[in-house]
Amino acid sequence: MVREEGGQRGRGRGAPATAGGAVRRQIFVELGEQNFDEIRLSTYRTACKLRYVQKRCNLHLIDVYNVIEAVRDAGLNAVELNASISVTRLENLVSSLFNQLSKRLPTTHTINPRQSAALLVDFLLAAVDSDADSHLTVLSVKAMLAILCGGKLVDKLRYVFSQVSDSGGVLVQSKFDCFLREALKLPTVVLEGPSFGYTHTSAHSCFPQQKRVMLNMFLDIVADPPPQCLLWLPLMHRLANVEHVYHPVTCSYCRRNGITGFRYRCRCCRGYQLCQDCFWRGNASGSHSSQHQMKEHSSWKSPAVKLGRALSRTLSCVPSREPSHPLYSEEPERTINLANIVPPRPVGNASEAMLLSPAAPSSPKSLVAAQRFNEEHALIAAYVNRLQTSPRAADSPSRQDEEHKLIARYASRLAETDNTGERSIPNRSINFDVNKRQRELIAQLESKNRDILAEIQRLRTEHEAACQPSPERGSTNPTLLAELRLLRQRKDELEQRMSSLQESRRELMVQLEGLMKLLKAQAAGSSQASPSRPIPATVRSAGPTPPQAHMHAPQDSLAGVGGDVQEAFAHGPRRNLRNDLLVAADSITNTMSSLVKELHSDDGREEEERLLNGKNRAG
Repeated sequence: MVREEGGQRGRGRGAPATAGGAVRRQIFVELGEQNFDEIRLSTYRTACKLRYVQKRCNLHLIDVYNVIEAVRDAGLNAVELNASISVTRLENLVSSLFNQLSKRLPTTHTINPRQSAALLVDFLLAAVDSDADSHLTVLSVKAMLAILCGGKLVDKLRYVFSQVSDSGGVLVQSKFDCFLREALKLPTVVLEGPSFGYTHTSAHSCFPQQKRVMLNMFLDIVADPPPQCLLWLPLMHRLANVEHVYHPVTCSYCRRNGITGFRYRCRCCRGYQLCQDCFWRGNASGSHSSQHQMKEHSSWKSPAVKLGRALSRTLSCVPSREPSHPLYSEEPERTINLANIVPPRPVGNASEAMLLSPAAPSSPKSLVAAQRFNEEHALIAAYVNRLQTSPRAADSPSRQDEEHKLIARYASRLAETDNTGERSIPNRSINFDVNKRQRELIAQLESKNRDILAEIQRLRTEHEAACQPSPERGSTNPTLLAELRLLRQRKDELEQRMSSLQESRRELMVQLEGLMKLLKAQAAGSSQASPSRPIPATVRSAGPTPPQAHMHAPQDSLAGVGGDVQEAFAHGPRRNLRNDLLVAADSITNTMSSLVKELHSDDGREEEERLLNGKNRAG
């Protein structure tokens, strides 16, 4: 639900400092001209302001990975988060960001790197100055750039978590508290401090106490839904996603034909929809009220698409809801140790690589050669130092002879090294047998893994093909189709016969009911004609009685009734007529049910025989 502020909205600590000059005032003057303060919802008001600053500084064109690369190139990864940095270093960092951006952009889309860098630097300095007790630190630069740049929200939060967690991948509450302090300076500098300003309980209210917060839990809590102090962060990304979304409907208030951005539909008023400008400003018309519950739509779906998705959700056995973000490994990524592969410093030539080789043989000849090689380098270094200290001495003949001798000695040494290089280099080469075996083993395991995945995919495809119905195979067999047609016709005939039998049973019940009414009327007439004679209450009496005394109706009253009913009423003295009628009805019902069961059993046998015949013919 969208939250609305209660009471009169306050503002920040005051207008941002104007010491930055006209450029700093420029972005806040342009921000005030957009009339964002008319938005009654603080969350949307803050998100709109920061989105405008992001686009005005062209930060929406810079991805979070570009920010990470620029921070690493500036050397800020090796600096403590709480360390202070100078404004000059910040300017160099921001300038490198926009210079690289201008190189990546196509020729049809150009920006002014200097102007964008100046606007961004002055906005960041104004955000830092919004808190009188703070100063520009490495964490403030990283936090503000990561929030204001473009890219996915999940990638930004992953980068933030890497800065506020320890080496084991667990969140450090003190670091996260410092991050919130720096991040909430952005709402404060756009005069939204009373709604989203920093408090000492902000960090503790985001996560439960006495629990290890890992990366996936951090993303679940901060991304969807976010804590109260960061409600504007995901909304800013949603604003960027719906800027060019078009809804082919008419706003119910401003009557604008076609809505761009968010679309809001009232859940109380049927067919009442508002554009984002009317909803944010609380406009309402007719019976609609600003207190009604509204649903926010970020995309347009046609009625046919809605019906298809509703049917797919209804018919699906497994819910199709996907997680809001992919699940990442809880263990932090470890850096690769290249100490045994990459040399500790750049290698100048092959001779220096031989000297730096840790696996050089320790034979006497090789030690003597290495010692002579080092002495020659030492003599050359000493000669160069001497020439640097006394340049005029280089013109003397003795110095020239000494130089010639040294060059000749060094040349002969190099020639000797070239002649013996084919025998010495293989002996001094680095032994990579262990690493080679490991790489070969890894390659074999990866090959087996690919084969297993291919086999799994093949089995899954075969299983899906076997589970799906194959109408093509059934349609190619005319015999099965003919038998299926006959079975359907037989089924229709049996259903018609069943309906006729039920209709006959209904008519018999109506006749029995009329017969009961007739017998009741005759019994009442006979009782009035002879009131002194008692009506027998039992079916059997102790003594013998004449059969004429037990006849309640003449035999002519049973004319037109079936033989079972006549037999039920013709025999047995002192019988209850109502019970006899019920017995007759039950016998008819049982006869009908037995007839239906026999029909069903005959139909089942015929269907089984035909299916077996069809399978034998198909085989």
